[in-house]
Amino acid sequence: MELILTLLGGLGLFLFGMNFMSQGLQKAAGARLRTILEAMTKNKIIAVLFGALFTAIVQSSGATTVMVVSFVNAGIMSLSQSVGIIFGANIGTTITSQLVAFNLTGVAPLILFAGAVLLMFGKRPMIKKVGEVILGFGALFLGISMMKDSMALLPGQYPMVLEVLSTLNNPFLGIILGTLVTVIVQSSSVTVSILLLMASQGLLDLSVCFYVILGCNIGSCTPAVLASLGAKKDAQRAAAIHVMFNVFGMVIIGILLGFGMSHFEPFILRISGSDIGRCVANADTLYKSFQTLIFLPLSGQFVALTKKIISGEDKAEEKGYQLLYIGKHNQFSPSTAVVDTTREIERMGNMAKENLNHAMEAFFEGSDEKIAEVYETEKQIDFLSHELTDYLVKINQLQLPVVDAQRIGGLFHVVIDIERIGDHAENIADFAVKSKAEDLNFTKKGSKEILEMHEKTMEILGKSLEMFVSLDAKNLPDIIELEDSIDRMERELQENHVKRMGKGKCSPMAGIIFTDLVTGLERVADHATNIAFSILEKDPKEA
Repeated sequence: MELILTLLGGLGLFLFGMNFMSQGLQKAAGARLRTILEAMTKNKIIAVLFGALFTAIVQSSGATTVMVVSFVNAGIMSLSQSVGIIFGANIGTTITSQLVAFNLTGVAPLILFAGAVLLMFGKRPMIKKVGEVILGFGALFLGISMMKDSMALLPGQYPMVLEVLSTLNNPFLGIILGTLVTVIVQSSSVTVSILLLMASQGLLDLSVCFYVILGCNIGSCTPAVLASLGAKKDAQRAAAIHVMFNVFGMVIIGILLGFGMSHFEPFILRISGSDIGRCVANADTLYKSFQTLIFLPLSGQFVALTKKIISGEDKAEEKGYQLLYIGKHNQFSPSTAVVDTTREIERMGNMAKENLNHAMEAFFEGSDEKIAEVYETEKQIDFLSHELTDYLVKINQLQLPVVDAQRIGGLFHVVIDIERIGDHAENIADFAVKSKAEDLNFTKKGSKEILEMHEKTMEILGKSLEMFVSLDAKNLPDIIELEDSIDRMERELQENHVKRMGKGKCSPMAGIIFTDLVTGLERVADHATNIAFSILEKDPKEA
């Protein structure tokens, strides 16, 4: 019983170390790597290489493919661009089994100590994240050491286990076993690493391991498939490409193994120096590399096939009472949660911007239809505000990349600012209703002044939203200048209005509405400036 408990303890420590290391890497470098990932998709070969490198760094093909599915869903990456990254991620995930094949168990305690020191005494967040990575790395190898020692004693104390494992000589059973275990743990890296240890201790024949690896590859598609549920068609197709890559690869390699096992096994043993553990790791890497070589030239056909399997287009957005980039059906992914949220906020911001324009048109045209449209859109903006706030609260509880975690507070404020802009559009619609009911009119000069101020307000709002989405401060000088200009214009328009009122050119009620309109537009400009400043560490006016 003690042996079984030690084996389970080692497995638990291995899983903890793997997860802790992967999360630490994503928190420490995830945001920077994600930015590079977005750019490395123009050339298919470069996309494959970077997909492999990215996955090797974050130690999780699941994290990479979920990120890719999320990017496709958000429109940041096209379906054809995603193929190379997905193929590369399958190669990169084999780095874990290659690391496990190295005998680093002797230095595991030292690695653990170094990680603990950085985590406990590091003052900067980034140093703590690096400490998490090192601590997870050490825990992983300590768990391997415990499992390895337990497995060595397992046949002597529990001969029945060896008898059961010896029955797994059927290729189909091996594939099914690999698939089921990987679906449960949602990581082919973990399953192949455990398989490597079992083979190195003589618990499984090497030929059986070759088939179990094929099953592991299919099971590794689970995170991407879960991430695509409820997503857009192209995001579902990206997940389907990942599934097809591994299923087609399993069929082709399975057939080749069936006819050529007598040649393949001696070849693997020869290039691995007869190290059984290294044989398993090398077979995994060779499978993925071979699949990529034969399928990459057919990437266009993969895309076309997914469009036939998952046919049709996304339904046109009839209402705003839905979330396009985040939602209850979408999997929370720490690596892309902030990216997805930013796209949804961008959509909300554009909706508020258009509604402000429609409200002004409704005011001057007196159109009942446009007034009703403004009120309906305001309800949609309120819905998005509520859902986004709720979503931000939830993702704030996740272990986000350091840079993303620092943005959460700013995102909360941006949602509030956009919601306030929506309120101002609704106020203008209210003025339109009142103006039409009482047949109120502005002077020609007053109307011209309002329209000029509205035009500047729309300009600053557009530039601020662009700055918020791109995280590029190039618009900042223009935004500051526009805000100052709108502030001056607000004062001038109020003074001009008082003069017109004194000359009896404007009715008192029309005068009140004019004043409220000017004040409202100036406040919209303030909210727009807040949106732009949300990407900065500090308000430049305070510097």
